[in-house]
Amino acid sequence: MLTVWAILIDGFIYASWLFLVAAGLTVIYGVMRILNMAHGSLYALGAYAAASALGWYYADGGDQLWMAFAIIAVCAVAIGAVTGLAIERGLLRIMYGRDEILMLIITFAVLLILEDVMKLVWGTTPYFAYQPYAAMGRINIDVLTVSRYDLMVLVVSIVIGAGLWFWLERTRIGKILRSIIHDREVSKAMGVNVGRMFTITFMIGATLGAIAGGITAPIISVVPGIGIEVIVLAFAVVVTGGLGSITGAAIGAIIVGLARATSIHTMPELELFIIYAVMAAVLVFRPHGLFGQAVARKI
Repeated sequence: MLTVWAILIDGFIYASWLFLVAAGLTVIYGVMRILNMAHGSLYALGAYAAASALGWYYADGGDQLWMAFAIIAVCAVAIGAVTGLAIERGLLRIMYGRDEILMLIITFAVLLILEDVMKLVWGTTPYFAYQPYAAMGRINIDVLTVSRYDLMVLVVSIVIGAGLWFWLERTRIGKILRSIIHDREVSKAMGVNVGRMFTITFMIGATLGAIAGGITAPIISVVPGIGIEVIVLAFAVVVTGGLGSITGAAIGAIIVGLARATSIHTMPELELFIIYAVMAAVLVFRPHGLFGQAVARKI
């Protein structure tokens, strides 16, 4: 029973982090049909911005936990929104209507450019922002000790997931976006400003990626390359759940998280293999993912 408890707790905590990472990616694809390879760099930018700002805050003698969280939120939202706006307005907008493979290549080029930009700005020295993680301490669940910060990440992922669902299902903009998803041409003919909706969507997706990075910064050492590692995991999650589906991203994150936790506690040598084995197993029976839907090709 101890092992089962450990698998469940570790699995859901890891799943919550996976969902935070994958949410922005699946939002952008769901509306814009763009596999945004640069999502990993947006995650890394959020992590670097949060780690740098927290470093300055604590170096100046700051010790308020709520202030640290406010810094993470402000830095992540600011850098995600600004970078997302610059990428969409400066590059993607002139490429709309092109083949999805071409858009994939373009966003991959943006990923490589941003990786070099981050090295120029922050260098290759690791950044550490462990203070919020350490300040929150740990809590006992039965006989297991769990970090309160990890539980906070779980709560944040639930809040963001619920917020995305409400935004898409209950708000006017969400309904407009769903109409664009179903038929872009008809939406444009009905007077919807599709270009503006694309800008809003990409900014929100980029901001979600940066928020995931900012929240993760106190848990890891922020070093070059973390964005590339993350984008691979994010793709595994969204492909498992179904490209463009928020529900699919959540279910896919839970499946992958529990599978990874089970592997770590029973067969640790299979930790990396099990993630992609789960994805492959799902795609064998559901080629479009668990919640993905085949789209009729228009000619």
